[in-house]
Amino acid sequence: MEKDVDIAWKEIDTIVDKYEGSNEALLMIMQDISDIYNYVPPDVVPYLAERLGVKKSQVYGVATFYKTISLEPRGKYIINVCTGTACHVRGAEKIMDALEERLDIKEGETTEDKLFSLEAVRCIGCCASGPVITVNQETHGGLDRSNVIQILEEYKQDA
Repeated sequence: MEKDVDIAWKEIDTIVDKYEGSNEALLMIMQDISDIYNYVPPDVVPYLAERLGVKKSQVYGVATFYKTISLEPRGKYIINVCTGTACHVRGAEKIMDALEERLDIKEGETTEDKLFSLEAVRCIGCCASGPVITVNQETHGGLDRSNVIQILEEYKQDA
């Protein structure tokens, strides 16, 4: 288990309380926790199971089913490359290749400095603007190899 992260248990309690401890809100609770840490620390899983009255396997099931949730540490900036049909035909593969080359990681990995994680997603919902990426909550469309690298460099400078 990941032991080098300090978990703010009171903040976790505040999140659970916000949803009135409802086990139906498990996904939203995990997303809110992920917004803080960029992943759900494994030590939080048994705590959520106990607080929500569900089995640990249910918490793990949600974490592994939804791509927005991770149990592994991710980068400060999570880059999602849309690989849906509209983006695919407009060059999403070239965007992914450019990012993998520049970051020296493959899809699903995180850079050693924990600055970037790279993910492929099926659809971002901006089909007319493809190819599209999101970096955390910011959407960037109409991309090619050079401007996606320029966007990446801007995030590096902001870090």
